[in-house]
Amino acid sequence: MTYIIPQKHIVTKEDLDEFLHSSAYKEYIEYIVRLNDSIINLKIDSEVRISENVQKVLSILETLLQYVKQIPPVENSKSRFGNPAFRTFYDKVKDSISDLLKPLVPEAAIKEVGTYLCESFGNRKRIDYGTGHEANFMAWLLCLEKLNVLSTDDDTAVVLRIFVKYIELMRQLQFQYWLEPAGSHGVWGLDDYHFLPFLFGSAQLLDHKYIKPKSIHDEDTVQEFSKSYMYLACIKFINTVKTTASLRWHSPMLDDISACKTWVKVNQGMIKMYKAEVLSKLPIMQHFMFGSLIHFEGGHPVTEDMEDECGHVHMSKSGNEGVYALGQEYPDCCGIPVPSAIAAAAALRNNEGVPKPRPIPFD
Repeated sequence: MTYIIPQKHIVTKEDLDEFLHSSAYKEYIEYIVRLNDSIINLKIDSEVRISENVQKVLSILETLLQYVKQIPPVENSKSRFGNPAFRTFYDKVKDSISDLLKPLVPEAAIKEVGTYLCESFGNRKRIDYGTGHEANFMAWLLCLEKLNVLSTDDDTAVVLRIFVKYIELMRQLQFQYWLEPAGSHGVWGLDDYHFLPFLFGSAQLLDHKYIKPKSIHDEDTVQEFSKSYMYLACIKFINTVKTTASLRWHSPMLDDISACKTWVKVNQGMIKMYKAEVLSKLPIMQHFMFGSLIHFEGGHPVTEDMEDECGHVHMSKSGNEGVYALGQEYPDCCGIPVPSAIAAAAALRNNEGVPKPRPIPFD
């Protein structure tokens, strides 16, 4: 098999529509739904079979956690935007990718598979992170399955061990380097950064006798069960970094969802929402890449010389007569940068070491 370095193919609304009817889309969303179904009614700390290759993936993520510890943020106290030290972390990952993946995948596949892994942690230039980067991590895992590194027998461990470890790593990156939310609106009132922990997390709680969707408003329940359920861990994270108002004010979508009577309805809604608000959004999917493992022949392949510093195609035409970049839209994520809520909550400390939140400009 010939492996190729993944390229972006989705430039216009027409490209996106073509992708949504492609085998690549079908394969990706079926993978997400299958993983979702593998963890129904299971806790994060449930006993799970850990294969040798799952352990190797976990070791890679543990190594990356060590990189974060080795690369402290630079002095940047006058800014609540992304810390430049993130670029040092990103470059270290990119430079180490061959060594990281050599024990796991064929050498010929390292560049293709490694591209997805590098893009899983955020944008180097903008120092931001969003659901598109999260999707790249899932694409990386899908590639590992297509290379027979992982199998369907690993599905439960992929979510409850690998994905949970990835979220741990991302929270470290978000706190350490104050990654900005990618896009001007975060994730529509869910979490500024992630979507899939809510989707998978609602599957974990599907038939829970006592924890209901409305339980997210009970501080004791959130505190006690956040280590066992991803959904509640996300609520705890939000409550930690957004302390200046109620959930209704800063996370209205989550507040609305909490009115659902069952987790079944929440989980079904999360899958529909992921399709509509992540996989069907041009500003997100224009950054998704395709190679030989996740293959999409449609759209318009984009080379580096066609992109601006943010990774967008902004020339009047993309090289094909009559095809205008991004449907002549200016992408949302090139708008006004959004300061990290983590940065706003972390800034000043009094003599007792108690955080004094700095309000973001539009609080």
